[in-house]
Amino acid sequence: MAILSDRDIKKCLKTGEILIEPLENPERQIQPSSVDLRIGNEFKGFRIIRKPCIDPMDKTDMDSYMESFYINDGEPFIIHPGEFALATTYETVKLPDNLVARVEGRSSMGRLGITMHVTAGYIDPGFHGRITLEISNIGKMPVALYTGQRVCQIVFETMTSPSEKPYGHPDRDSKYMGQKRPETSKIKHDYEIVNRSRS
Repeated sequence: MAILSDRDIKKCLKTGEILIEPLENPERQIQPSSVDLRIGNEFKGFRIIRKPCIDPMDKTDMDSYMESFYINDGEPFIIHPGEFALATTYETVKLPDNLVARVEGRSSMGRLGITMHVTAGYIDPGFHGRITLEISNIGKMPVALYTGQRVCQIVFETMTSPSEKPYGHPDRDSKYMGQKRPETSKIKHDYEIVNRSRS
């Protein structure tokens, strides 16, 4: 695998092989080997609930564990130490079937104790939608996040060959294809959970 340089990223954006919309400031957002992405204005955080745990086998809708927040431009979303929240990128991203991507937090955010993904920084070939960010504050101070703020970067890597069944293929279970807002976990739709609950 090889990481795309700024030169190659610009070529792919020009030909439409990679889609990032809106890319309002390419000169600032395109870095030597990545593209800075901004945070949107919808967030989800966990409610305080009286359950012992989140159980994928529970028939309860996962959305019931979380509440949504819409943040107006210029208003902060405050994430406190130890808190976890979901958000999306401001930009919509579309990948071809021969590229994968990774989302990494910006160094400037990491130095404030803010992580932008817990484990799901990987984006499959063929994905199309906004990227859900899994934000945690592992620092000791609350941090304000603002809509349109550059918080993460996307890195593109070439594959040895195009994917036979990219994300979104009819034979693939692509639960998050086309997402436009922060999506809660759809783990209860995983085939091993579904099959176990039927038995």
